[in-house]
Amino acid sequence: MIHQNSINPMELRGVSIIFENEDFIAVNKSAGMLTIPDRHDETQLSLYKILSQQYGKIFIVHRLDRDTSGLVLFAKNEVTHKYLSQLFEKRNIEKIYLGIVKGSLPDKTGTINEPIAEHPVHKGVMAIHKKGKPSLTEYKVLEDYGIYSAVQFNIQSGRTHQIRVHMKYAGHPIACDAVYGDGKPILLSSFKKKYKLSKGEEEERPILNRLALHSYRLNFKDANNNLHTLEAPVPKDIKALLQQLKKNRSPAVLK
Repeated sequence: MIHQNSINPMELRGVSIIFENEDFIAVNKSAGMLTIPDRHDETQLSLYKILSQQYGKIFIVHRLDRDTSGLVLFAKNEVTHKYLSQLFEKRNIEKIYLGIVKGSLPDKTGTINEPIAEHPVHKGVMAIHKKGKPSLTEYKVLEDYGIYSAVQFNIQSGRTHQIRVHMKYAGHPIACDAVYGDGKPILLSSFKKKYKLSKGEEEERPILNRLALHSYRLNFKDANNNLHTLEAPVPKDIKALLQQLKKNRSPAVLK
């Protein structure tokens, strides 16, 4: 039986189930949560740990960066785990991300096809390298706000930090990216004219202070040839920023 699920204890911990059946679970991960346990600090909360407590044995299919929000798939059995893992490996699953990048991209649609490898000096950081693994990112600008742009990404490969590395290479890093950008939080005062602090506030709170990247949609066929189109709603913080950018867009920026 296929059904939607809502588990309050999990939701309180920043986890919500988008879809579930006998074979797999699609989870909307909040930004800041690990997908799998940290090898060096197992006390940190992770999506895998929470799901294991709820379901018992669970299988990791793919991962999201800690600071990326959105859809993550977990398999409930070994057969489904193998099947879904092969979908990812053979690129038979469509992965759509939404992100906010710095600046205006000169080409509103395009492809970045640059190999990615681990940085030779900085552990855990990735970089464009001719000896790296082939990596292909398709992008489409959804809205150009001048200082920022809302962009849809379709990744044809699944390298670590792929979108973040490719956008740094393109000269338009993901907003609030502390590794591949300047990491600065976004303040409303930075683009809203005549901004004033609210009464009682001594200092401005950022409108966004985490990586502006969200795993939005997964399209794939399951082992029974049923098509699944799963979507994780755009988080409130990213949605609030987009609304303010649209509201305060410069007249000079083409709509």
